[in-house]
Amino acid sequence: MRDILEAVASGDLDPAVAEARLSGYATTGAGRFDAARETRRGVPEAILADGKTPDEAATLAAAAVKSTGRAILTRADDTHVDAVVDTLNEEVTFHRDDRARTLVAHAPDFDPPTRDATVGIVTGGTSDAEAAGEASVILEEMGATVTRVEDVGVAHLGRVIDHLDTLRAADVLVVAAGREGALPTVVAGLVDTPVIGLPVSTGYGHGGSGKAALEGMLQSCTVISVVNIDAGFVAGAQAGLIARAISDARTGNDQAD
Repeated sequence: MRDILEAVASGDLDPAVAEARLSGYATTGAGRFDAARETRRGVPEAILADGKTPDEAATLAAAAVKSTGRAILTRADDTHVDAVVDTLNEEVTFHRDDRARTLVAHAPDFDPPTRDATVGIVTGGTSDAEAAGEASVILEEMGATVTRVEDVGVAHLGRVIDHLDTLRAADVLVVAAGREGALPTVVAGLVDTPVIGLPVSTGYGHGGSGKAALEGMLQSCTVISVVNIDAGFVAGAQAGLIARAISDARTGNDQAD
């Protein structure tokens, strides 16, 4: 603690960074950023831009980069993105996924994690790409290798069968589907890896907006886990934790050999 305080006094350490190291979070005018979440929980903190003003999102993003070297924004629109880019240092690198509505910023000295594990992201149709993309971004930030299998909905089971080798090679699968949400159940019956069902808010009439997909996945007769409707971040984070455990086990096995 004394080293941190002396570094602040000498001007070598930013007070916000010192606060994050001492308390685990950085306080800003837009709220508190949980700088210790990845160390404590294994999942990087993300800033939900939806419901925040562009200035609030930018303030939190700046605190994130300053305290952890990285900022992850979800559900970000153009105004959020523009504010963050304008606020952060020019040396920061950005990756924006327009479809997933995410923005990731890395400081020049940020060292991303790497995991010896592959997660498959599977979608029933193109309409599932937003939620699936959010999951993919989080997984990549957690260090997993991501393999995408797109548009293999159950209306034509041959599309799933054509990708069986890829599905079975993955260590974990996140399967996104709308409508009746049958795809995760079908996939889980064909593989021996964990499957996380991601219901998507696509559909018509009764049970639309993801409700039928969620209820269908909850009633799956094959063993799957299910997250909430459009909860791409949660699905990606859960798969990332599994991938980390698999990677750690493999690393331990390699060291034992």
